[in-house]
Amino acid sequence: MSQERIGQQRLISQHVARPNSDDPAETVRRLGAVQAQDYLGALWAVGLRTLGATERSVERALAEARIVRTWPIRGTIHFVTPEDARWMLALLTPRVVRLGQARLRGLDIDAATLAASEGVLSRALEGGRQLTRPELYAELERAGIAAGGQRGLHILGQLSMAGVLCFGARAGKQPTFTLLDEWVPAAPPLPRDEALASLALRYFSSHGPATLHDFVWWAGLTVSDARAGLAAAAEQLAHTTRDGRDYYAAPQRAADGADDLFLLPPFDEFLMAYRDRTAVLDPAHADKIVPGANGIFNPIVVIGGRVVGTWRRELKPGRVALSVSGFGELGTLDPEELEAVGARYGHFLGAQPAW
Repeated sequence: MSQERIGQQRLISQHVARPNSDDPAETVRRLGAVQAQDYLGALWAVGLRTLGATERSVERALAEARIVRTWPIRGTIHFVTPEDARWMLALLTPRVVRLGQARLRGLDIDAATLAASEGVLSRALEGGRQLTRPELYAELERAGIAAGGQRGLHILGQLSMAGVLCFGARAGKQPTFTLLDEWVPAAPPLPRDEALASLALRYFSSHGPATLHDFVWWAGLTVSDARAGLAAAAEQLAHTTRDGRDYYAAPQRAADGADDLFLLPPFDEFLMAYRDRTAVLDPAHADKIVPGANGIFNPIVVIGGRVVGTWRRELKPGRVALSVSGFGELGTLDPEELEAVGARYGHFLGAQPAW
């Protein structure tokens, strides 16, 4: 398996190339989770992998709770499906919470604070109410719980990881929060060994070819837990070795379409979901994707399974202006291909594209 083939096959596995479902919720289910702290970018992450999707159709799936936005993986906001939300939270967040105790102590957030906050916010949200972050902070302040600085956000994050809260539908441009138990139907818990196996199978099927250490990074698991999950799922996966590294994936499909040009959003799974990104990104260009290693990932241009540049959009009434900034390997872009990807993105936004 060549390095070029790794990137191309990941485009197929992630349904960037040759998407075959028209349901945004099914797209999320196949990927397991979609990084979603950049909300608008995450809508496009789902949309570009879904046939005929528009920004409205993805948001409708969120508003109907067919997709759930919460904190299940690495203490970072993701999209997941309702049937996966609880077992992923139960499996993956306890380690995140343990590792984050120093930060909570620095903010003077202890178990008593979280218990009191849970009571306040549960009463404020019961009956299916959805409140914005400022509204929830005001509820905390009225109860004598300081929400200034980073305290309010960390309280919401901790209660979401505990399975108390999740995001609701947007109110205008503001995200809202609601009670997970009222927003998402109850689901039976998964035994830990089954949860590890299910997570491993989902990850390698939807993100492969990938290594054990890529899985460790993506899920935030210990190496021993990740290895146990992979061992349980291995019979259903294809395995190959390159440069002394073991790669796992679903049985490979033909890579038709993987040579195409794609505009991927910031924090996209194609780049974010791997500890080692060198198969798709020349390290010499990493600073162009994450300037100053500040943790903020720019939108990326991908051709033939390689990250070859970044792109920007500027929204104007009824139209979207697009521009590309390439690396040395970008080469000359085919005007017809640019027009095609622009048209697809314009359809998603309901706006006329212009380069």
